[in-house]
Amino acid sequence: MEVSAELDAKESGQELPDHTLYDVAALEDIIEGEVLPVTLKGQPIALVRRGGEVHALGGRCPHKGAKFRGRVHCKSPVHGDVIVCPWHKGVFGVNDGRVKEPVSFAPLPVFPVRVVEGRVLVGVTPFTRKAPTAKMEDSSVLVIGGGAAAASALYTLRDEGFAGKITLIGDEGIPPYDRTALSKGIFLGDPEKVQASLLLNENFYAEHDVVRINGSVKSLNKRARSVLLEDGRSFSAENLLIATGSRPILPEIPGVQLEGVLTLHTQQDAQRIAREITGDQAVILIGNGLTTLETASALRQKGAGVTVIMPDIPVPLEDQWGREVGQTLLKLHTDNGVAFINDASVKEIYGTESVEGVELSDGMKLPCSHVLVSVGNEANCDFMRLDKNAEIKGIAVDEDMKVQAGVYAAGDVAVIRRGGVSCRVEHWRPAQTQGRLAARSILGLPKQAMPMPWYWTQQFGKKIEYLGWGDSFDRVFIEGTLSNFDFMAVYLKGSKVVALVSAGRAADMARAAVDFDTFVAKEINSFLL
Repeated sequence: MEVSAELDAKESGQELPDHTLYDVAALEDIIEGEVLPVTLKGQPIALVRRGGEVHALGGRCPHKGAKFRGRVHCKSPVHGDVIVCPWHKGVFGVNDGRVKEPVSFAPLPVFPVRVVEGRVLVGVTPFTRKAPTAKMEDSSVLVIGGGAAAASALYTLRDEGFAGKITLIGDEGIPPYDRTALSKGIFLGDPEKVQASLLLNENFYAEHDVVRINGSVKSLNKRARSVLLEDGRSFSAENLLIATGSRPILPEIPGVQLEGVLTLHTQQDAQRIAREITGDQAVILIGNGLTTLETASALRQKGAGVTVIMPDIPVPLEDQWGREVGQTLLKLHTDNGVAFINDASVKEIYGTESVEGVELSDGMKLPCSHVLVSVGNEANCDFMRLDKNAEIKGIAVDEDMKVQAGVYAAGDVAVIRRGGVSCRVEHWRPAQTQGRLAARSILGLPKQAMPMPWYWTQQFGKKIEYLGWGDSFDRVFIEGTLSNFDFMAVYLKGSKVVALVSAGRAADMARAAVDFDTFVAKEINSFLL
């Protein structure tokens, strides 16, 4: 069935000439709260219903191509009706398709829809988007840092209509990229092809008039809103956003400076691992966090022998995710040949010029070709004068990500206050949400609360998601089957749910990421009772 119709502009102000509409579904087949995927002329489209009203949006997330289907349509207390990417929790407005929360840096196309006699008719040509109203043409923003927070701020500034000058200073020589890919196996392939995907494509910078500068910051003057680079160049702007992230901590272990002691934080690090570590080598990992476990998984899949040293921690991630989930991860790794040592620490990394092995505190020596250190990160802000007595190293910000008038910070380098306690949230999506909040503050847009942090891990093909602020807990309830990686773990402090960890529950976590309290009240409390 085809119908020609003149369509009114959408709420977002989009404009569209006449189009042909195609019959794609019955209205009764679209369930409120769910997304019905259809394909029209080869174009994937997501149908969303509110009462008798239907919206049609692009059917795949622009970030990594995840399909929208099932229960990923929900109501956000901040953004209204949204659909959520099940993979990485990008949030898009149902009315206009715009990005409401990262991780995507492109909107969804919105297609014309008409409901006629219970049938849903959709046009194959999306609405044309109007450019945002230009604002702050005579202003300027200087963004320092080349990571997730910086990319998010750049996208948000231009998406919301900032028309002034934008300059980005980074020290890796490449635009901001997907750093999460580094520990998830990007180094398994050809060393010459190890390259993480860019967060904003190369064309973005030219098309949106963003000047990119390669250099390292030597000092920063908050009052003057200026920076001095190591090579002597200086830059200033009316608004300064510090998004320099963090860097790996090297423990004070004899031999830590030997050739073959590695960290994994940059694409260059991943390229070096791809070149140097082969499938017939033995590798020691020092650490007990997610990066350690992800790297162990990737190296084992490459064929290397892997031993993880995590003294006094019998179960990985027990403090963060509880004993039950930690034991499940431990079994996953040991079943795949990863060895764990938790009753001794590394006394020395030995070798003449390069690594030959490690000696443990109990006298045992473990020969190896490389040692990968992953014991934590510290805020990368040595170019600033900070309070040495502060409880946590970093740049203190308020709820608007503001340091002082005209100066902002976001991402791993930012120290936020929550519940009277200072903390740094060192994860990828939170860095992007903070970059977005900082950009909105620069633009003077209405305040929005910082979303609850979400992150994910991929180990031996198993994906686990976390949603929470990292608060302590005293009880864990688990629904589903841990061994099959199909479960929802609920973490409580007293009677309050403080976090969720899940596997195989992507749509549930998508809804929870948008409105945690409502999700808990409607869908978690039922099986806690």
